[in-house]
Parts: sequence; structure tokens; C-alpha cells
Amino acid sequence: MLKGNTVGLRARHEDDIPLLHAGLHDDVVTASRATANPWRPLTAGSEALPFQVDDKEQGHVPFSVVDLESGELVGTATLWGIDNHNRCAHVGLGLLPSARGKGYSTDVVAVLCHYGFVVRGLHRLQIETLADNIPMIRASERNGFVREGVLRSSAWVMGEFLDEVLYGLLVRDWEPAPTA
Repeated sequence: MLKGNTVGLRARHEDDIPLLHAGLHDDVVTASRATANPWRPLTAGSEALPFQVDDKEQGHVPFSVVDLESGELVGTATLWGIDNHNRCAHVGLGLLPSARGKGYSTDVVAVLCHYGFVVRGLHRLQIETLADNIPMIRASERNGFVREGVLRSSAWVMGEFLDEVLYGLLVRDWEPAPTA
């Protein structure tokens, strides 16, 4: 397990999937804001669920996020779009409704930076998020990510186009968290 100050990132367990499905996928608005794909209903156990793990997929590393004190599942985190040639990847996370607003996002991003830069030897990490996703913007900036641009009207979400903001962090500019 990779540990931050408040969260641990561990391998996805089979019993995590129904909780993530109910808390993140079944909430249509949350699911629509979290992915570029249109929401569609999926039954529990479906191989199409975004929380299923394909151990053969090298460009996507999913983690389950747990609270270190209680051991309770609080969400999901990923490095995706991993490009080993250019040594870069994208950062993503989703917190269950009960875990939002508790400061987990900043710690999750810090642990993903440690994993990407130290464990994987990457050079650049990137975050794209909706321009109104203030918790993710704050988590990005608190971890040293620099706002690099706005993708105007690039995301179709629940009947309207929304802007996305692009953040990047280079390993040379990264300041590791003390516990990562």
C-alpha cells in the first residue's frame, strides 16, 4: 500500500467494486462529470464497469483509496494514459459522497505524484478537470500543479458544454509530501 497523511492507495479488492459502483457510477451527475463517455446504466458485475481491474492493461493503474485510520474505502484513484516513451500520465480520482469535503483529494494527488514520479519514473503528470471542480483545482494547486490552459466548451455534461482546465506538473518542480 502507498501511504499519504490520511489515505492509503491499495490494489482494488473485489468487494470494493459494488461500493464504488453504487457511490460513483449510479450517481448519474457524478458519473457524467467524471468521464468523457456518456453515462449508461450498468448492472453490478458487468465487465464494462469502470471499476473492474484489467491486470494486463499497462497504461492504466487503478487504486482503491482507503482512510488510513479506519481502513474504510473512500474512493478510487488512477494514473491513466501512461506513456512510457514520453514518461507522462494523467491523474484521476473519485471520492465517495461520504468522503467529500474532508481533505482527502489533496492527499490522494500527493500519493499519486509519489507513485508516478518515484515508483514509475515519470517526467510529467497532468490533470484535466471541469472548470467548476473547485476541490480538484485546489488539490492540484496544493500539490504544485500549474494551470496550463483552458479547453473551452470541451466537455458535454448533463445537457451543456463546460470548460475544462488543464494542469501539469514536472518532476523537477515537484516537492514531495513528507510522508509519501
